[in-house]
Amino acid sequence: MKPPPFAYVTAESIEHAVAELARSDGEGKLVAGGQSLMPMLNFRLLEPSVLIDIGKIPDLTGISETGDGLSIGALTRHVDLETSHLIAQRFPVLTEAVKHVAHIAIRNRGTFGGSLCHADPAAELPMMAVLLDARICVSGQGGNRQIPADKFFLGALTTDLEEEEIVTRIDLPYLPESTGWGFEEISRRSGDFALAAAAATVSLVDGKISEVRLAVTGVDDLPLRIRAAEDALRGSELDDAVFSSASQIVRDAVNPNSDVHASADYRRHLIGVLVGRVLRSARSRARGGA
Repeated sequence: MKPPPFAYVTAESIEHAVAELARSDGEGKLVAGGQSLMPMLNFRLLEPSVLIDIGKIPDLTGISETGDGLSIGALTRHVDLETSHLIAQRFPVLTEAVKHVAHIAIRNRGTFGGSLCHADPAAELPMMAVLLDARICVSGQGGNRQIPADKFFLGALTTDLEEEEIVTRIDLPYLPESTGWGFEEISRRSGDFALAAAAATVSLVDGKISEVRLAVTGVDDLPLRIRAAEDALRGSELDDAVFSSASQIVRDAVNPNSDVHASADYRRHLIGVLVGRVLRSARSRARGGA
C-alpha cells in the first residue's frame, strides 16, 4: 500500500517545527523515526497535508545528567536507551523494558518521544514514563510547559499535546537509594505488543517498604499507576501475602479489552500474576539480591 499525497518540510529548529505545525492548521504531522506513523499512512489511517521532519534538530537528542535526574531528548532512539550506561546505572528497569520494544530494526529507528506521543495502550515506554514519574517537556506557540506522565496520556492513541506542540525532552527524577525493580511482559511472540506487562520499583527503610511504584500496560486504554495497590504496600513487610493482596487490587482496578489475541478475563488474570512477579523481583533487588 502507498500513503496519501502530502507536502514535506524539514524543520531546522524547534521553533521552525512549531511554526509549521501552526501553519498546517491541525493537518500536519511530525515525523522522526516514523515507525508508527508510516504504517498508519500506508493504511490510509491518517491523511496529513504535510509531514514535518524533526529528525535533524540537534537540540532534541541526547541523554544527560541534571541535578536531580536524567534529561532525555525526545529524538533519543530506543537503541540508545537500551545501551546507555547512565540509564543502566540509574534506571535499570528502563533498560530492561526497552529490550521488549519490538525488534532491533525498530529500536534502531524509533524514538522515545515518538513512542510517548503515539500513546499505544500496550507499549512499554509510556508505562515506563508513568512508573518513573517522568516530566514530559513540550514547546508550542504558547511557550514551554511540563506535563506529568500520568496527566499526559488521556486514552488510546490520545495525549494532552496541543496541535501545535512538540515534545522536546523527557526528564526522569532519580529513584531513592536502596530501590529494587521488576519488569515482566507476556506477548504472543518476541517483539509483539504486550498482552499484559507490569513494572515496579520498591524502596526499603528498616526492612519495610518506604516507597513503591506499580505500573501496568496492555490491560486498559492507557498505561496506569495502580495507586490503591501502592497505598496497600507502603509501610508493609515484604511478605507474599501482601503481594497477593496487591495483585488482587490490580485485577480489580484494570479494564482490559477482549480481542483476537486474548480475552479480557485472561488479561485480568495475567496482570495479577505479573504484578506478583515484579514485586518479588523488586524485593530481591532492594535487599541486594541478583
